[in-house]
Amino acid sequence: MTAQTPPTPPFRDPRLPFAKRIDDLLVRLTLDERIAFLHQFTPAVERLGIAAFRTGQEALHGVAWMGPATVFPQAVGLGATWNDDLVRRVGEAVSAEARAMRARDDRVGLNVWSPTVNLLRHPLWGRNEEGYSEDPRLTSAIATAYTRGLRGDHPLYWRTAPVLKHWLAHNNETRRDTTSSSVRPRVLHEYDLPAFRATVEAGAVAGVMPAYNLVNGRPNHVSPYLREQLRTWTDQELLVCSDAGAPSNLVDSEHYFDTHEEATAAAVLAGVDSFTDHGTDSSRIVARVQGALVQGLLSEADIDAAVRRQLDVRFRLGEFDPESDPYADAEDFDTPAHRALAQEAAEQAIVLLKNDGLLPLGPDVRVAVVGLLADECKLDWYSGTLIHRSTPLEGLYERFGADRVHFAEGVDRVRLRTTQGTHLSVPATDGAADEVSGAAGALDPALLSGRTDLPPLTADGPGTEFALIDWGEGVLTLRAPDGRYLSVAEDGFVRASADRPGGWVVQETFRLEPSRSHENGHLLKHLGTGRYVTVAADGVKVAAENPAVLFLDFTERGTDAVARAAASADVVLVVAGNDPHINGRETEDRTTLRLPAHQERLLRAARAANPATALVLVSAYPYAVDVAALPAVLWTAHGGQAAGTALARTLAGDVSPAGRLPQTWYAFDDDLPDLLDYDVIGGRQTYLYFEGTPLFPFGHGLSYTSFAYADLRVRRHPGGLTVSFGVTNTGGTTADEVAQLYVRAVAPSVPRPRRELAAHHRVRLAPGASAELSFEVPCSALEFWDVALSRPRLEPGGYELLAGASSEDVRLRTTVELDGEPAVPRPVLEHGLNAADFDEQRGAVLVDRTRTAGDAVSPVDGGTAELVFTACDFGTGVTDVSVEAAGEGVVELSLDGGRSYVALTVASTKGPYDYATLGAAVTADGVRDVHLRLRGPLRLAHVGFSG
Repeated sequence: MTAQTPPTPPFRDPRLPFAKRIDDLLVRLTLDERIAFLHQFTPAVERLGIAAFRTGQEALHGVAWMGPATVFPQAVGLGATWNDDLVRRVGEAVSAEARAMRARDDRVGLNVWSPTVNLLRHPLWGRNEEGYSEDPRLTSAIATAYTRGLRGDHPLYWRTAPVLKHWLAHNNETRRDTTSSSVRPRVLHEYDLPAFRATVEAGAVAGVMPAYNLVNGRPNHVSPYLREQLRTWTDQELLVCSDAGAPSNLVDSEHYFDTHEEATAAAVLAGVDSFTDHGTDSSRIVARVQGALVQGLLSEADIDAAVRRQLDVRFRLGEFDPESDPYADAEDFDTPAHRALAQEAAEQAIVLLKNDGLLPLGPDVRVAVVGLLADECKLDWYSGTLIHRSTPLEGLYERFGADRVHFAEGVDRVRLRTTQGTHLSVPATDGAADEVSGAAGALDPALLSGRTDLPPLTADGPGTEFALIDWGEGVLTLRAPDGRYLSVAEDGFVRASADRPGGWVVQETFRLEPSRSHENGHLLKHLGTGRYVTVAADGVKVAAENPAVLFLDFTERGTDAVARAAASADVVLVVAGNDPHINGRETEDRTTLRLPAHQERLLRAARAANPATALVLVSAYPYAVDVAALPAVLWTAHGGQAAGTALARTLAGDVSPAGRLPQTWYAFDDDLPDLLDYDVIGGRQTYLYFEGTPLFPFGHGLSYTSFAYADLRVRRHPGGLTVSFGVTNTGGTTADEVAQLYVRAVAPSVPRPRRELAAHHRVRLAPGASAELSFEVPCSALEFWDVALSRPRLEPGGYELLAGASSEDVRLRTTVELDGEPAVPRPVLEHGLNAADFDEQRGAVLVDRTRTAGDAVSPVDGGTAELVFTACDFGTGVTDVSVEAAGEGVVELSLDGGRSYVALTVASTKGPYDYATLGAAVTADGVRDVHLRLRGPLRLAHVGFSG
């Protein structure tokens, strides 16, 4: 008798819808197998032929951490292109390379944790390089373009599955796992949520990753907004992946829950589907989920809901249909097209901030290129390993010829002398020494350790001349003549072993501290370990005791080298900026907008030697620089593998710069709010509300040609407005223009943005050519969040439309009158007042009403806070007021800003969520403003009135 072939299980049948196939597979998986799916590293289920799976592959501007790949400009640079089509093509290239790399190495994941859509609210945020813009509409437009490229255009299968980072209101590294962002409803709905919403609604997003921080006192990993907002924006299943270690933070650092079983259950119920915790060891997460099930904190249905969302991603990626997957045989990797695209993106990201006619450079010019970034092609934490490399110096050599380009790095060159008169030396090595370790290698750089196969430094002989590179704020690196940086491995020895600073904990940074025992002597502190360099019999190492006293014998000052090079040139290019691993990065916010002091000295030295000095800023974030005496200033983010070529072509005029600033460049540190002040409305933050004079405004960027705007027309229709105008290249150079359309409520009843980006378009025009641009402005773009109604409202009245080249360079304007929904007084008799729905506040912070939902208001640090609720309708009259509050303190109520009318004392309650309801007599009628004063460490949730 012939054996029959077993029937194909439904989950393997490509003719069936994904939902039915997932239903079938869920039934076949045991409970233990389903629980195991909740960890980032999901094991294989061999009995069903299901492979292991890993959520998470970094791909912010190229495939990261998995070896060589095409490296595109940083995300903030892609934001500076203001070019949706370009960014979509970058996303396509990145996802194509992810597929090609996975074909060779199954460690490469297809669930990509990109892009970052956190708004660049505060320019001192250490991760500024990862975001696109301070504006939610530009951010969502660029993010949507990138995710569409990552996803691919097949109707059923996805090339990669992008996950948006980091949900929500996350813009500080300082105490990032314990700080709470106080976000009132208007800021939440008008600023933070829209950046995510439009991208999710576009349909190319597989999920989101919650951020480390808390919002209104509640960790993002148990945020009710995941179900109340995110999952209402689309019918598609969305996978929520935790950030690394964040599930454990719920207990360990945040102390939000008492046990890990409680915390894990709360995260699952809130909507977290995949736990990134304890690296590849899934045992602790599995044990916590099992414990939560035993304790009745979770049900099997809760587990199934999370597993379903993960399986949905895997089916969309074609894992179960290899023969039908259109991307299964992808081979596009480091292609000529990808290289050209990297250069195009780098060129389009360059922003010309100022130009008094110095640029573009003439063909016969003699150029001095100087500065710490002049011969660098920097990588950041989320870069791939470079296959190709182009520094500004290399690009200028290529474009102008090495005989016309002179270089001075501007570093101080020193020998380090001990108290015994010997010098620190790098020993000679064999050929193995040519292989140096880097910040980005073939594996996740977080797993890399320093090399130990090279000999450590010694303290004998004439000594090595080191390049002492001062990155500001006392942080420096030391580089040997062969280009290797001093680094410290786990054994504590100091070696010249790294090709660049990098790693999760940077092991290549040091600080000089004055010696108390020897005049002009220094101690050299290693910042990665916090220990000091010492000289031992077996070599130079770092140790907790007996630090070596070192003297700096300068062989050359960087300012002298820069001055010499500048004096002999026609034009000087000072290339300044940051190393993305130093003084501003993930885990570390910046402390100032100022350019580091050493780089300012180099700029002054160049300018003093040659007035024809241009500043080229290559950085992950804005700087505050005095540009008055400089004839030209450019900025670009770290531009990836083609950065130098792109810069040289732009300086030479082969390409007219057309990048635009994606965030405000402030002139002074004093212009900035506190890093933890997330109230962009009350704090008058970003171009939307800032009332000062910026160094350079949002949307700013100059060109080598000129453009004229004309014929602004507006057509109304039920869904909004159609706005059109013409743009003409009135100069002699083919160039791109970024046309920008802004809107402004003329006489709003509540604080509204000074102007707000409604649309943009980057267009290339030949000399004399024109383009007619048309934009759709939906009514939703003109609404604001009405806290009295807890929903958006279009206010009737005048709206100004402004077209131009930046938020401040307005060329055309007109005003339209729109019918909207008139304001109505708050119906306090029906709904009372939710404390968080205030119109104005002073000294208040939003906190969690309960662990699972809602907001309350508390005075900052238990002091005094004032809340104002305008236009409250008491009808024919009320006689009683009640407050729902927890903690202890006093709630005082007054009307129309008058004297305190009633005071209610909140006795100490059992805990922060143990609310008591207190009442008192009050007499009020008509429409009045309610003022509340809160005193002491209490939480006010709600105020009610009755008659």
